[in-house]
Amino acid sequence: MSRAWQALRALRLRLLGPAKEFVGTDQFGNKYYRVPKHESRAGQMIPERRFVEAVNRQPYLYEMGDFPIEWEAWIRKKRNDPPTIEEILRNESYREEMKEKIKDAAEKDKLLQATEYKEGAVAEPARTHVKGHASAPYYGKQEPSQDPTSTANTFQPGSWMPPGSRSSPKK
Repeated sequence: MSRAWQALRALRLRLLGPAKEFVGTDQFGNKYYRVPKHESRAGQMIPERRFVEAVNRQPYLYEMGDFPIEWEAWIRKKRNDPPTIEEILRNESYREEMKEKIKDAAEKDKLLQATEYKEGAVAEPARTHVKGHASAPYYGKQEPSQDPTSTANTFQPGSWMPPGSRSSPKK
């Protein structure tokens, strides 16, 4: 490399920082890059930066699973080395295998519970049916009363006493 080229490269590095380095791609076509740790023109140390150029560039269209878990861990610096395609595929097959095992275990558990209920070894869970909310004025009743009741014709001021207060001595 010529001296002039080295000087230009050093000047660009000093002013703009290092260029991004391509690290790898995933099975969806997303490209992963890193900018290594470097010193700014002011003398500050800038830490390593990792980022992804997604195939789908519209951020509101991202869904869970658009980025493999292994690559996301690398982006968030939870792991030092970027993952390989073999590692991602191996982990994906392991996750699918675990999902199948969990599904089989849940089915076996349901069958076991059903046989235990039939044999009487285990009491069936109580089934409750809630018909409204506790703060509703008609909670526990079949439906709200259609006919309002009133004591306007028979009410006498001062005539009502709380239950049990007539028998107790006044203090």
